[in-house]
Amino acid sequence: MRPARALIDLQALRHNYQLARETAGAKALAVIKADAYGHGAVRVAQALQSEADGFAVACIEEALELRQAGIRAPILLLEGFFEADELALIVEHEFWCVVHSMWQVEAIEHAPVGKPLNIWLKMDSGMHRVGVHPDEYQSAYHRLLATGKVASVVLMTHFARADELGSGRTDEQVAIFQSAREGLAAQVSLRNSPGVMGWPTVPSDWVRPGIMLYGATPFDQAQSVADRLQPVMTLESRVICVRELPAGEPVGYGGAFVTDRAMRIGVVAMGYADGYPRQAPTGTPVAVEGQRSQLLGRVSMDMLCVDLTDVPTAGVGSRVELWGKQVLASDVAASAGTIPYQIFCNLKRVPRLYSEA
Repeated sequence: MRPARALIDLQALRHNYQLARETAGAKALAVIKADAYGHGAVRVAQALQSEADGFAVACIEEALELRQAGIRAPILLLEGFFEADELALIVEHEFWCVVHSMWQVEAIEHAPVGKPLNIWLKMDSGMHRVGVHPDEYQSAYHRLLATGKVASVVLMTHFARADELGSGRTDEQVAIFQSAREGLAAQVSLRNSPGVMGWPTVPSDWVRPGIMLYGATPFDQAQSVADRLQPVMTLESRVICVRELPAGEPVGYGGAFVTDRAMRIGVVAMGYADGYPRQAPTGTPVAVEGQRSQLLGRVSMDMLCVDLTDVPTAGVGSRVELWGKQVLASDVAASAGTIPYQIFCNLKRVPRLYSEA
């Protein structure tokens, strides 16, 4: 069978969750939306269910998949409900629900609800994506409690620039949030992965670690907590063909790379149809049989080429790590002009193999 595969280290996943909770000193919802950022939501939830305070997903479809797999822990719907009639399923399956718009408040006021809801009331403190306007926040809170249909409310917002450690925008958003929620007696949730890692003084009873669970840093600079993360996914394949080329020979589509000396080129069973970024340029790091090397030329749908010139023992069948514990996903993403979130989420076609080490 084709040798491309993604190895998922569940022990590293648990290490990262524990690091997030301990660093934050708070309860932590493991964010496993988008199929756990490409790692497999059900298996990730099963691996964390004995210690996680709960999970967070984007939508009810993702939450139902977890319930059907036997996950009984709290599950927060980060985008809330899209239609009022979803409230029946939310109640039936005891999902926690973000409310980010006044129309959702009104929908709850008018909906027949059999059991009280657990609501996370989201404020737009400056990201201007979704969230109740600060001027309406107190009203939304009191209207929800007045319905008699709400068991608890957690106050939340989302940071736009927490991954920029030198930016003052996070402090500005905290100040807006604190001013608008003054006097409301409720727990708060302000910190996502960059918030947990880089903004330790921001108050948060609940945190929402996402990318850090998977062992990748949200920052483009060195950071002390990032240094303690363990990569969870190793994307690997094998060399399926070797070419010995003299200087001056083009490699791959468009001749985007031309050999500048006599070189050994390895063709690897991995391409953009697997989720490897097509835009990754020559020089993007790979590891061949544990030795650092580089991508050469354009990435094809099913194959890519790597430099074997300085790895004389490598040949057909040699293992190639595209990202993982030797080649960090954040380094590959930076080379490709993207972010590790995207390259994880783009993973497809390759089988995922799970292990405890």
